[in-house]
Amino acid sequence: MKVSAVVKSQLNQHEVVVATNADQKKISIAPKASGFGSSVNGAELLLLSLATCYCNDIYREAAKRNITVQSVVVEVTGAFGAEGEPGSDFQYKPVIVSDASPEQLAALIDFTDGIAEIHQTLRKGLNVTLVK
Repeated sequence: MKVSAVVKSQLNQHEVVVATNADQKKISIAPKASGFGSSVNGAELLLLSLATCYCNDIYREAAKRNITVQSVVVEVTGAFGAEGEPGSDFQYKPVIVSDASPEQLAALIDFTDGIAEIHQTLRKGLNVTLVK
């Protein structure tokens, strides 16, 4: 599976396109008030990525277990310091409404934590390479 994200930015225009294989989607993000760049910062998008991954994976893994999930809320927080410093203290809390027993739901939550791809990628660490 090949995943990509492209940002095109110029005065008062900010275009975001993400894709998985050939499935492209545009995401609407307004430019900054200054007209240049994104009104949403990268840290917010990183935390959104964690929340989205876990949410989608809960539905996927619940379906495999024949567990009905009515709703999922995932709140992700983290701290960022001065410019150039990496983030820290990343935490997330899922709230899941389901007809599953408390034991089934706890097992689903824990299992999904162990296989959520974005979470696993960050926990493992990764290289980010500048291509010129």
